[in-house]
Amino acid sequence: MKRIVGLFVLGVAMASTAGKPNFLVIVADDLGYADVGFTGSKEIFTPQLDALAKNGMVFRNGYVTHPYCGPSRAGLMAGRYQARFGLEINLTYSPFDLHSGFPLTEMTIAERLRPAGYRTGIVGKWHLGAAEPFHPNNRGFDHFYGFLSGGHDYFPDSVTTAFPLLLSNGNPHYSANEGCYLPLQRNKNAGEFNEYLTTALSRDAAEFVQQGDQPFFLYLAYNAPHAPLQAPRETIGKYSHIQDPRRRTYAAMIDEMDRGIGMVVDALRRSGKLDNTLIFFLSDNGGVTSKPGHDDENWADNGPFRKGKGSMLEGGSHVPFMIHWPEGIRKPGVFDGLVSSLDIAATAVALGGGDTSGHALEGVDLAPYLAGAKEGSPHDVLFWRVQDGSAWAVRTPQAKYLTENWGGGKAQLYDMVNDPYESTDIVDRAPEKRAELAKLWNAWNAGNTANVFLQAGDYQKKRLEMYDELYRQLKEAAERRAPVVVD
Repeated sequence: MKRIVGLFVLGVAMASTAGKPNFLVIVADDLGYADVGFTGSKEIFTPQLDALAKNGMVFRNGYVTHPYCGPSRAGLMAGRYQARFGLEINLTYSPFDLHSGFPLTEMTIAERLRPAGYRTGIVGKWHLGAAEPFHPNNRGFDHFYGFLSGGHDYFPDSVTTAFPLLLSNGNPHYSANEGCYLPLQRNKNAGEFNEYLTTALSRDAAEFVQQGDQPFFLYLAYNAPHAPLQAPRETIGKYSHIQDPRRRTYAAMIDEMDRGIGMVVDALRRSGKLDNTLIFFLSDNGGVTSKPGHDDENWADNGPFRKGKGSMLEGGSHVPFMIHWPEGIRKPGVFDGLVSSLDIAATAVALGGGDTSGHALEGVDLAPYLAGAKEGSPHDVLFWRVQDGSAWAVRTPQAKYLTENWGGGKAQLYDMVNDPYESTDIVDRAPEKRAELAKLWNAWNAGNTANVFLQAGDYQKKRLEMYDELYRQLKEAAERRAPVVVD
């Protein structure tokens, strides 16, 4: 009888997921806008991405919600602006801090899709908390292979030589290295790491997508081409036409990522799942560019946009962004409306019949736009905020109003129809437009909360101060204790 009931439940579950699309969200790390073929690169080779773009939809105005890593990923994972829940900084790798992580009040995309019958996985970079409550396996993901920190070395030899040294030094603050030398994890155990990291992540993702018939959601979060700049020597050799040795290695890292994406696409094709899989590809923010204190970080190309990672100008959050979905895209091409990384969760939950309880998603279901049932811009306005509004931006299809977070905080206004590359500031010539956008931003910001976390460097400094104070108190207490006298 139990077996009959079990088979009945399994049959109902399979019927409820039949025909549902799969979702593969591929996120590059610090990728320059102009550094892939489908956005115009002639010196970095990305044939796999270019093929997906040719048969998919390229979003000419695709954005993330924040100009650097951690907050951008938090917004994507929640489907809500990260300012709504106070996560506007990069979290430090801190596996013993039960408060530092993607808030438990928020639901991940995986937590919304798993009740709808989806098999869920993350491969690669998490960067949303390292303590047990925030571990991916506790946030809706059935499968995890990767690392919890914000960065990682690309070669296994670095890990095997550096990690024992860190431990033997007895240094409790090795997390200042952001976990670069920690072993990889497979779920909550140590994971194998015996080849170039980008390849290892791609291989695991390829295995995941071809398993079983259950619909899946996979978050493939590469750390490429984020520093440290490391790539196989033979791949670097393909880019001898690039003079700058740092950019040459950076190009090779993108090449390796593109090749890895090809491995995953081939696995989808072999398993017959490619046509019904929505493949999202985007970067978590713009590529690095020179700024105060980081003048030498200039190997990415965000052209034709100004500045890059960390900036409120277009180079910070205007990213390469596309969707490939043969069964759902009526006519491949280029889409001009405003699209946000927030739309990934909204689209997946709508198409997958996911859980809509809890906080309302703030993205837009893009499926009707892909199918040609809707036209125009999915968003009338998009917003950005850095650490309680120390810098901010608001953009409509027509204009953008912002304050920059380096080089002065003067308000700037741009005509995004005639000047999409922000070359001419019209803030003093368009007071009515400035007032209109300020009103929009203030209304949105009223729904935000203050940032509740410390930026990684500040966190580490504060933790050292706390350790110093703790051991000072312990030492004083020890000195006050009377010595033991034995007769």
